[in-house]
Amino acid sequence: MPAAAALKVLIVDDQFSVRQMTRMTLEQLGIRNVYESENGKEALNKASVQPLDLIISDYNMPEMDGLALLRAVRGHPAVRKLPFILLTGRGDRELVVKAAQAGVNNYLVKPFTQVTLREKIEQVIGKLS
Repeated sequence: MPAAAALKVLIVDDQFSVRQMTRMTLEQLGIRNVYESENGKEALNKASVQPLDLIISDYNMPEMDGLALLRAVRGHPAVRKLPFILLTGRGDRELVVKAAQAGVNNYLVKPFTQVTLREKIEQVIGKLS
């Protein structure tokens, strides 16, 4: 069971307000090591050099969207097993299927609550203690 305070989480979203809201929600769950990227390319670079326990990435972003980031992470030897939650403003079935085929661990539809975020994280990495 991972201790929330020890987890290292990368939030990837092109909207500053969404990153801040997600950061605040993670901090309310006891997660203190939160990193941010505003696009997939930047996130892949950070994930390659910064040890992480989880990536929470938006789907719709410029430069490299969340699905492309997921595929890049799954193809990168150093981070391919890293748990990945896809954050989307749309819960469309086609996207969920594509993400599942690419190896996503879970997905979350915006807007979300603290309870929902906790559930999705715990489904991926186990109970937060």
